Amino acid sequence: MSVDPEGWAPQNKEALCDSDRNSEGCKILVTQNGTALSSADELPSESITLVLLPGLDGTDVFFRPLLAALPEWISPVVVQFPPSGANEYPDLLAVVRNMLTAIRSYYVLGWSFSGPLALMLATAEPEKVQGVVLASTFVRPPRRIFAQLRWAAMTPTVWMIRVGKRLPVWLSRTSTDQLRQDKRETWKRVTAQMIAARIRTLLAVDARHVLKRCPCPVLCVAGHDDGIVPYRNVEEMARVRESMRVRMIAGGHFAIYTNPAGASEAITEFIIREMG
Repeated sequence: MSVDPEGWAPQNKEALCDSDRNSEGCKILVTQNGTALSSADELPSESITLVLLPGLDGTDVFFRPLLAALPEWISPVVVQFPPSGANEYPDLLAVVRNMLTAIRSYYVLGWSFSGPLALMLATAEPEKVQGVVLASTFVRPPRRIFAQLRWAAMTPTVWMIRVGKRLPVWLSRTSTDQLRQDKRETWKRVTAQMIAARIRTLLAVDARHVLKRCPCPVLCVAGHDDGIVPYRNVEEMARVRESMRVRMIAGGHFAIYTNPAGASEAITEFIIREMG
């Protein structure tokens, strides 16, 4: 496993860089050793497309804070999965490729469930995909024991789990709380049947070979306190692909939602590095 001297090693679970501004008020990125990575003069002159592939909910809901935090020169395109139909990765890959036919070049972010899908897209579209961001995700079932319980991922079971997970949110947060509102929206938009189908899909995945052979640069962004996709998944991906960069940010599994500034900074820095 390689160790990047600038702090990108998977063992380094501290934030890589701090935000600062120059005398003209333009944002710069500064590494831990004080080296400026980019300034306003070095930002892309043309818009860069970032395709975002969602988690189990298959919607744009939990991307909204990140979309607001991205710089203007990044043009986001959020893919939302169909509310019905097949949910195996090959099926979703065909759907995504069809949606992106008109876009000639882009970076792709796969969050949680969509991490393997983002890697498959990069392999299927090597001329289009310039880089992959893996956010709070995995290449094999995030907890190996769950793979043995794939048969239990049925609609009634998933419905009860969804209710159980939302009760603390409903009881501890006011009706105007944004997280409570967003979870309520996904509950209404996505059926337990669809969630169960996607859970069965991820519990059968093994995308290690896809990660290893991915034809473009890869960045992994993960939350320090992710209890759903534990840190050992980051370590496994780093072993499979030694060139993969890793950026740990504050937060749990929903770090890109609860810490959009940190996620945006990591993504922005990655794109600038790869373009430079």
